[in-house]
Amino acid sequence: MANFLRKLRNRHFFLLDVIALAVIPFVALILRLDGFDDVPIYGQGLMIYTLLGMIVRLIIFWRAGLYERYWRYASIDEMVLITITVLVASVVNAAIYFALRYLPIIDITLPRSVPFIDAMLSFLAIGGTRISIRLAEYWSRRGLPSGRRVLIIGAGDAGVLIAREIQSNVQLNLDPIGFVDDDPAKQGMKIYGVLVLGQTQDLPKIVREYQVAQAIIAMPTAPGKTVRRIVSLCAETGVETKTIPGVYELISGRVRLSQIRDVDIEDLLRREPVKIETMDVTNMVRGKRVLITGAGGSIGSELCRQMAENGASELILLGHGEYSIFRITNELLHWSRTQRRLVEMQQSEADGPSGESRSQADLMFPPQIHSLIADIRDKRRLKAIFHEHKPHIVFHAAAHKHVPLMERNLEEAVSNNVAGTKSLIEAAEESGVERFVLISTDKAVNPVSNMGVTKRVAERLIEAAASRNKGVFVAVRFGNVLDSRGSVVRIFRQQIARGGPVTVTHRDMRRYFMTIPEAVQLVMQAAAMGQGGEIFVLDMGEPVAIEELAYDMIRLSGLEVGRDIDIEYSGIRPGEKMFEELFADSEAHERTKHEKIFVSTDGPGKKDQIARREKLIDELIDAARRSEPAEVRALLEKIVPEYRTSDSN
Repeated sequence: MANFLRKLRNRHFFLLDVIALAVIPFVALILRLDGFDDVPIYGQGLMIYTLLGMIVRLIIFWRAGLYERYWRYASIDEMVLITITVLVASVVNAAIYFALRYLPIIDITLPRSVPFIDAMLSFLAIGGTRISIRLAEYWSRRGLPSGRRVLIIGAGDAGVLIAREIQSNVQLNLDPIGFVDDDPAKQGMKIYGVLVLGQTQDLPKIVREYQVAQAIIAMPTAPGKTVRRIVSLCAETGVETKTIPGVYELISGRVRLSQIRDVDIEDLLRREPVKIETMDVTNMVRGKRVLITGAGGSIGSELCRQMAENGASELILLGHGEYSIFRITNELLHWSRTQRRLVEMQQSEADGPSGESRSQADLMFPPQIHSLIADIRDKRRLKAIFHEHKPHIVFHAAAHKHVPLMERNLEEAVSNNVAGTKSLIEAAEESGVERFVLISTDKAVNPVSNMGVTKRVAERLIEAAASRNKGVFVAVRFGNVLDSRGSVVRIFRQQIARGGPVTVTHRDMRRYFMTIPEAVQLVMQAAAMGQGGEIFVLDMGEPVAIEELAYDMIRLSGLEVGRDIDIEYSGIRPGEKMFEELFADSEAHERTKHEKIFVSTDGPGKKDQIARREKLIDELIDAARRSEPAEVRALLEKIVPEYRTSDSN
């Protein structure tokens, strides 16, 4: 018994319950008899009933987890638990009593109403002791001086969780004075004691009237235009504005105060969360060996993460830069150790006393990780890698992507983006891969840059491979991703940190943007629905003015254009376009079953066209190897007739 009590987490509640369950039947009998006079008549029955009831109910309380709760922070869940547990325990206790009452082996005679009175009193006693702890905690906080006055924007699940966590952590010195929410049904309502003060349009008035020190935007699924409007309203009053991460950052699904951060440019460009057919992706990936080129890059590393989370059995990380591969390898190894511990815990919990256990297929085991440094142009090395690891799926994310830099390195762009892709496709064909996915770009549409035209040639290689293979070969085309290496967002951030100036190429320049996780989720969805030969195009939403992006980033840094930092206009660089396109003018396309994914319906052409194009591509690779830029450019114009160089534009 002593050992049991030492292990029991709420020993004081256990002892209180023992006392209560010993006294309550006696009180119930007194109430039933309207006094003490007739109590001795039922002495033996009362003693047996009390002892039996105590044992039965304490066992049920323990199994239900009443002694594993921290009642100081009890919520409605704990109240429901108390109600159900006491009800079940009382029913079981009453059933045992009435069963024994009519057996001749034991005298347990009591008035039939005693078990029911006992049940009501037990509920009041068991629940009352625990609720009193929660009430004491609540009233002790009410007596403390108020902290910084916080306004929570959004009274949904995320906002309520933030309010509750602030209330539960007095040391934060924060006081949630109210919610703001655009739902008319919530106006004037109190949620966990916090009043909904108005709608977002009332923000300036509410901030001034209630002397708000900080506003927290608790709307993880709100689109960027909504966040932008709220930030603008808060800026009118000068109140400090924070936010919780968007839905793509909330990996765990639970909001915590530690996740609150400053509003960033990604929040203003946020879009509606993408809904993907998770089972399609999981069925494609689970148990498969997946090779990812450019695995250390922005898109490649996110592909690694999501392949691991979707149950790939092995990940082959292929890259040319050793540090980036080292970094993503370490991250995945750390994730794998955590995941392995979680799986072991799931297994131990699933293995019950009956010997039943969960199917191994229901548990997501972390993949084996193979980190390889290789050049995709090295055919012999690629052949050895494919022979050793035999990947089922290939995601080809490696490429030269820097537009102005590739304008000065035409032969290198062809060598990497075309010859490298061709070498990879040949190794994949020889190995018999099930699925090959090329990561392409919107710059391949009506290309004017060396980078764009070489990626368009890579798309043509995919179409040709699909026409002669059983495996599924597809390309996925999309625009800029936020905060990737070399992206305009990172460049602006660095320029602002240095004190400026922030350089914008042209006042009217616009670009498509999406977050890295969103892009990769859609890439995987497109890959799962591919039948072979498709060029999928991701819906990038509305293009963003680069000048507006610069102004927003400067304002979010607490600076003012013209006073603290300047914007300079450098002019369009070689290979750049004012507006990017997702389809060529002559390129037929249609929406797929997924609302955010389109597909080009032009196809690769007839067999003789494909053969002629492949012959030209071989000549192109040879010309680049011989460093003949004029010949390279002429061949590119033959392979991609819509290609226009910067000079010709």
